[in-house]
Amino acid sequence: MAAGDLAGGGVSEPVSVRARFERFPATVKGAFIIRGEDPNPHQVVFREARVVAIGGAQAHPIAMTAATLDVAPRRDVFVPFEMAVTDMDPGWYELECELDVDGRPWTFPGGRRFSVAWPRATLRRGQVQVGRAIDLPGGATVKVEQIDCGGDSIKVHVLVTPPEPVTVRLSADGGRLPVLESDFDATSGRGKVVAYPLLRAHSSLRIEVKGPSRAGQGTLDIRLP
Repeated sequence: MAAGDLAGGGVSEPVSVRARFERFPATVKGAFIIRGEDPNPHQVVFREARVVAIGGAQAHPIAMTAATLDVAPRRDVFVPFEMAVTDMDPGWYELECELDVDGRPWTFPGGRRFSVAWPRATLRRGQVQVGRAIDLPGGATVKVEQIDCGGDSIKVHVLVTPPEPVTVRLSADGGRLPVLESDFDATSGRGKVVAYPLLRAHSSLRIEVKGPSRAGQGTLDIRLP
């Protein structure tokens, strides 16, 4: 079982929301935690919550009763929830909730995610050694070193020379692979892009890289073994 936190707001907002949950085989169970973030008490109406697919259009409402809550300064109020995940498509999901805070509507977006597993037999696993480079207009080079294929994601390891910020988009056999996380070291130029997993049925992966300027774009097509 895995626990997750959902960061819903910063100190500039009157309240913050985080969700702590456990992922069971058939359900996700936990609570939204609403905390007063300034010296004033607030009346909060918890209107609705949902689970949203990352990189997709799916949204699954969480069956919860609307509630009016009094949130004291620096105190936590717990709103429990539980939802079934057996009817959800494989993918990565995050939580959202809609609140009225002192009569003003707020949407608190998802933070940490959970996944609904793909059938094991459909997934590509292991490492794909690449060692090929994308030359961007302007002089930068993005070397794709390897791809780590796991049960719920892939990790694309790159080296950007000279180091500069880049944006990476991925697609497999023409279908987009949503990116879950990108992490680049501004000093070394090494980076890692985490995305939806590759399937055994996929025969090719396209990596599109965009540099800081609009003209700085390049593409690499990788034939999967």
